[in-house]
Order: sequence, then structure tokens, then C-alpha cells
Amino acid sequence: MTELVSRALPAAEGPTFGLTKFLDPLRVPPVIRPHSWWHQDALTVTTVRATTQLHSQLPPTEVWAYDGHFPGPTIEVRRGRQLRVSWTNGTEGKIPLIAVQAPIASAPQNNPGFRNPDGSLPDGVSLIDGVADLPSWNVVHLHGALTGGGNDGWAHNAVLKDLSQLAEYPNRQQSTTLWYHDHAMAITRFNVHAGLAGVYLIRDEEEARLNLPSGEQEVPLLITDRNLDTDASGALTGQLLYKVPFVTAPDGTQLHLPFTGPFTLVNGVIWPHMEVETRWYRFRVVNASNARFYQLHLVDDATGESLDHAVHQIGTDGGLLPRPAALPAGGLVVAPAERADLLIDFTKLRGRRVRLTNAHRSAAPEPDIMQFRVENRDRNDRFRLPARLSTSYVRLHHGTTVPEDHDHVFIALVPPGTAGEGHPQMWELHEIEEPPPLPAEGIIQLTDPATGQVRTFERVASLFDDTTSIFINHDRWAVWNFIHLGGPTHPMHVHMSQFQALNRTKYALDPNTGNVAGFDLATGGTPAPLPVPGPGTPLTPQEEGWKDTFQVAAGEWLSIAGHFGGATGDFMYHCHILDHEDEGMMRPFVVMPAEAARFHIHRFGGHPHHGAVAGEARDSGDAL
Repeated sequence: MTELVSRALPAAEGPTFGLTKFLDPLRVPPVIRPHSWWHQDALTVTTVRATTQLHSQLPPTEVWAYDGHFPGPTIEVRRGRQLRVSWTNGTEGKIPLIAVQAPIASAPQNNPGFRNPDGSLPDGVSLIDGVADLPSWNVVHLHGALTGGGNDGWAHNAVLKDLSQLAEYPNRQQSTTLWYHDHAMAITRFNVHAGLAGVYLIRDEEEARLNLPSGEQEVPLLITDRNLDTDASGALTGQLLYKVPFVTAPDGTQLHLPFTGPFTLVNGVIWPHMEVETRWYRFRVVNASNARFYQLHLVDDATGESLDHAVHQIGTDGGLLPRPAALPAGGLVVAPAERADLLIDFTKLRGRRVRLTNAHRSAAPEPDIMQFRVENRDRNDRFRLPARLSTSYVRLHHGTTVPEDHDHVFIALVPPGTAGEGHPQMWELHEIEEPPPLPAEGIIQLTDPATGQVRTFERVASLFDDTTSIFINHDRWAVWNFIHLGGPTHPMHVHMSQFQALNRTKYALDPNTGNVAGFDLATGGTPAPLPVPGPGTPLTPQEEGWKDTFQVAAGEWLSIAGHFGGATGDFMYHCHILDHEDEGMMRPFVVMPAEAARFHIHRFGGHPHHGAVAGEARDSGDAL
């Protein structure tokens, strides 16, 4: 019957393509809790090939799913209770999606399907070679977890069918919203697109004392976007379609742009609705999209009136904020992999229908995300928004909470076209004393804001398998400096620790290129030292919270600080636009005990008590 309904609804032109918005109820993933809080906790989670209904007007869709659910079950644990998980690959067959590329002029990200009515391919449209042959090869990363390198989901350590990845999560971190997803080398974008993502909640006493909305009033909202194939009649088939635009470089090379799709899903349902009571609700929002940014905005369905005043953010990626924060003007921007712990007060919205919509400039053709239908009766909800949330929160500052003696890491984010490379790149920088004649490939000079002195850096690594150049001693603080020289905004994610943003400054952009003025695209260097950056966008209350993923826009220099204690091993950091990650914007780093590090011989060896990329901490770093 479902298929007959679908055939009667061809994908007409327009933002909904024949699907009725807000027709289907929101699904809430099942919750997995350990059986005992008093013994070693263990779980087995198995990936399988499954079918799911993305919309009641569509045929079933094949996905890869954790325990058969898209998204996966919500795993809920207690702080300090160690959990061992056997992530088992039980998935049959090849990946359940079609991957194609189409010329950017055809706006492929804004419409479903890819064939002509006779089944032929339009000019310029082609299958992406090799994707249809991908087997189930998976490795799970628990995003935001403080755990050892052996448990972190190292991208090369993916397993094939009938094998398991064994991971141990100490959960020695504050109450927060984490999420788990596939992290297989070079194909993360395809595996996550196929359905491999889920939510992981850590509970603690600090959270419990707040008596926040719970039970049916606490709901995860895992937001994704997808595209779907069509048949010869133009009807949507339900088949996942990974369709990306491409541009053609001067040398004829086709360069993919990141995937975005015309259909927005919440918990695996396209444009769902949720019946809510006149109570406060808590929503654990996760942006699990490949590349799409969401500027979350709550509006009245009938009048278009902004209802953002009813929304309060109480937590970020790494846990509770010190106090509730109002949404920024125009809505809260949530980048891929970022999380937002939100409270919505429905007590004063009796009988209204309100929409969660995406006000971001990159929103889908249909910007709405979901609808809330508020009951038409009053209730006595005793919850009151606390003035204070996390009493354990400490704001980081150089020289106090972040000691003077800390490591520095310098990363340049360079635009597409740099030194002939089509995709944006991520360069690790190492400071040198004697620069070559400028401009020179990969040589970047900066003016130190604290001293006015020029500092020279050389690119030492870019691709994942280049030499490892970042070594951090266990139990030390490190300040990571992301310097964005041009191109799209990157959500930068560093594994193994939670961070706070210290400072954001900004360079002037060349109006003709959009890149930092003074950056030479041909060499990827600077002909002259870049000046002292000016003031950047002030940090919002949300950005001052504990986080593991940070938005870095063109021209910005963002410094974040984190403590690398409690675990050691090989870890990764990367852009969380999954296409960028798979196309080279991911690199490794190492955390090891200082006592062992002094015996470790490597290219960037030196002072045994400092990170290798930037050498010793300097006063200038404190200003950055």
C-alpha cells in the first residue's frame, strides 16, 4: 500500500517534491542502559542491513543501522561507570546507496533523482566510480569521549563482516550529549550517510540535582539531510541517493563539493511532527549531517512570529553551561557534529503549532525541520529554569587555569586551489628560524600580536599518512591555533579532550578572492608577514562552554585550550564536513607519558617537555 501511495505522488517540482510536511510523528530511538550500575558494564551493538520508513508516503528505504535502528539506539551511562562495547559488524552486502556526481549548474543538491525518464544519464552526470562496490567496513568513534587511542575508532582499524571492534569507555567526564558514528578511512561520508549514527548520554549527580525535564519530556533530535532517487515516472523510490555537485578545474579534473540534500530528517523521519504537552521539554540536538549547517529558529506556524524567547540553551558538546543562554539573534548555528542541549518552554504556547526551521543561508530549498503541536490545555508544570547550571564549570584563562607552561599546535586551513590542489587542505605548521626567499611554497609568516615580532612557519604535513608531527605529553594542557586563510567555514574537531575557546581574531579578506589578504594562492605562502589580526566576532556564551567541535570561518584565528589527561595513544583531528575529512582534512596526533616521550626518536624531537609542532610555549601564545 505504501508503494501505491508513492506511485500516485510524483516528485513534482517544489521544495517538498510531493511529500507532505509534518505528516509523520517523530520517532524516538530506543534507549540502551547497562543492566547493573555495580559491576562491569558491557554491551554488544551490531550493525545490520535494515529497512526503515523515512516518510509514510515513501516505499521503505534500505539502510545500514546499529541494532537495526536508524538512528541507532540511545546509549545511556553513568559518569565513572566503565562500559565495554563490542561493536560487531553483522552487515550483509554492499552499501545501500547510489552515489553520483552532477555539474554544479544543475543544482543537484536541490532536487532528487539523477536519470532522464528513459533511464539515460543527463549530460555531465555520472556514477561515482567504486562506491557501489563498497563492503561493510566499519569502525565506531564515540565523538567527544575521553578514552584511550585503542578505543577511539582509529580510521584504519575498521572491521569487515562477522568481526568486532572492542572498545572501553571510562565515562570519566561530566554529564553530556555525545554521539557515535562510523569513522572508516576515506569512506566515512558514505557509511554515515547509509545510517551509521546514534546518541550517547552520560548522566551525573550535578545534572540530577537540577531536576531537568526527563522521561517523555527529554528527547534526542538527531538532524540529518538526505537525497532520494526517483523512477522513470519521477516518483520517489526511497532509495538513498548520494548526489554531489562537481566543478571542473582548468586541467579538466572534476572536483566534488560536499553533499547536502533537499530532505531534512529528524531521528530518521522526513519533516516529522511531535505532539507536546504544555510543559518544559529538553531536546538533545545533534547535527549529524554531512556538511549542512543549521541556524535553529523557532517560529509560530500561523503567524511566522519568532518564538526563540521560549528556547534556552543549557549545554554544549562537552556538558552543561554555567548558566542558561538565550538563542543568538536569528537563531543558533549548529555545525556538523556540534551538539546543543536545549530547553523549550511550551507552557505559554497552548494550542499553537510551532516550527523548528533552518534560517541558515545554506538551508535546503524547504527550510523547515519539524513541527511541534502543543496541546490545548493547561498543566501545572513545576519546573523552573535554574539561574545556575554547572557549579563545576571553570572558565579557562591563560596563566591560571591554563598554565604558562603548555603546548602549542598551529594549523593552517587553506582554500581550494592552494598550490594547485582542488580541495581545501589542512596544514600542520612548524616554526623555523631562517625563512627561505619569499614567497615560498608552504611558508607562512605571521606577526606576533604580543611582541610585534615576525614568526615563520613551514608546512610539515597535510595528508593523513604524512609523517606524524604533533606529540603532546600526557597530563598537559595544549592550545590549538586554527588559522583559516580562505574558503568555506570548517567545523574543526579534535579527539580525546574537551576544549574551551580562548580567543578569536580575524584577518582582512581580499574582496576579489575571499582569502586572507596577503596569502599567495599559487605557492600557499605569504610574500610578506601577515599583520597582527584584528578583533574577531566576540565569543558567545555557547562558545565559552566545553566543546570538541568549533566553527572556524575564513580569515579567523581561533585558539582553543584542552587538557590531555586520562588517556594516551594515537588520535585524530579533522574537519567534520565528512567530504573534507575523507578528501584529506584529517591528521593524527600522539599523546604519551613524558617519561616515555623522552626516549622517542622522531623527526620533530627536541625538548622532551613540549609539543613538537610549535616548540616551547611563548608569551605570544598567551595573547593568542
